[in-house]
Amino acid sequence: MPSTRQIRQRIRSVRSTARITNAMQMIAAAKMRRAQQRVLASRPYSTKLVEFLGGLVERQSSAGVQDLHPLMEVREARNASVILVTPDRGLCGGLNANLNRTGARFALEQEAPLSFVTVGKKGRDFMSRSGREIRAEFMNLGDFPEPLDVLPVSTVILQDYTSGQVDRVYLIYAEFVNTAVQRPVVRQLLPIQPPPAGDDGVAVSSSSDFDYEPDAEQVLSSLLPRYVEMQVYQAVLENAASEQSARMVAMSSATDAANEMVEDLTLAYNKVRQETITNELLDLVGGVAALEKS
Repeated sequence: MPSTRQIRQRIRSVRSTARITNAMQMIAAAKMRRAQQRVLASRPYSTKLVEFLGGLVERQSSAGVQDLHPLMEVREARNASVILVTPDRGLCGGLNANLNRTGARFALEQEAPLSFVTVGKKGRDFMSRSGREIRAEFMNLGDFPEPLDVLPVSTVILQDYTSGQVDRVYLIYAEFVNTAVQRPVVRQLLPIQPPPAGDDGVAVSSSSDFDYEPDAEQVLSSLLPRYVEMQVYQAVLENAASEQSARMVAMSSATDAANEMVEDLTLAYNKVRQETITNELLDLVGGVAALEKS
């Protein structure tokens, strides 16, 4: 049975932990709102870019253009690469474990040799411990990365694919659904396979409504690298919003658990204190009775 002093020290320690987790929860909530605004603001641009790309490819196909851009050329998958986007820090619930588990499961399912381009310290550490080949690693992009911060990631991938070093490129990240749900996603990034125009059921203007300067082929050649860069940047934004949301929920749960522990410890402290007082009273009564008998 612990003493009252030990229980008091334990209560102080848990209360200190609760103050820390509560502060981290408030910080994560503030960052989460900004990260959510950024990812929600970028989604229409990303969606419209995919839609426009699909219409442009459809126009090229209808015009009888057979030569595909190198980024759209489908080759035999002799080597593949995965961009694994994870947080740099922990204390965000099961987000890191889910992303790393998704990456490991995907690697086991592939027949071709696989290398990783890790964006985030947690993914780098996990793949390094697993003995996986790490082609490049990027860390410390910050809580609110800008397109220029993510540009080196897409540059490495584009160089590897155009040089023939890899024949498939996949993207793994946490898609932000809402504050409580962050879903690991695996997508093929290269070769680019844009959906047909209007594939999502939304009416799309015919590609014949647009005039391209200098011509559609050159516009497509300029647009495809930009599309890859935007998809990588969008994945990083989604992951950043997911990280802050998961951390806020995790810290909220930790604060609630600490407060419950304080209540339980306070109850235990009162019981021990009451038991101590009762024993002391019994000793006094026993001593008085012994004196009276003598």
